[in-house]
Amino acid sequence: MAPVNRPLSPHLQIYRPQITSTLSILHRLTGVALAAGAVLLAYWLAAAAYGPGAFERANDLLASPVGRLVLFGMTFSFFYHFANGVRHLAWDIGLGLQMKTLRLTGILVVLVSLALTGATWIAAYAAAGKL
Repeated sequence: MAPVNRPLSPHLQIYRPQITSTLSILHRLTGVALAAGAVLLAYWLAAAAYGPGAFERANDLLASPVGRLVLFGMTFSFFYHFANGVRHLAWDIGLGLQMKTLRLTGILVVLVSLALTGATWIAAYAAAGKL
């Protein structure tokens, strides 16, 4: 049998990123971030159980600029993963599978995630009296 000259699979340098593929990758990355955040939460809870000194060190770490950036990222990851999960549930029942709707709901998921993240941080700073 003679070899067939078929094109090789295109790679990432050929494909133009689409919103659906980009959001799919972001969904996976936020899932990984949430798993790492669970480890961070376990550390914080263990520090609280260990004693006041350990808890103070854990709080100092999370209150540092890098710690706040990580917490901000975790907050966005939570809201994005949740909102995109709801979008996936809609797909599972056959809703929103048209290309125009896919793009629109993808943009909506990102905007909702950003809005909820901002609202959560504003509410947290307001509750702490730092606004």
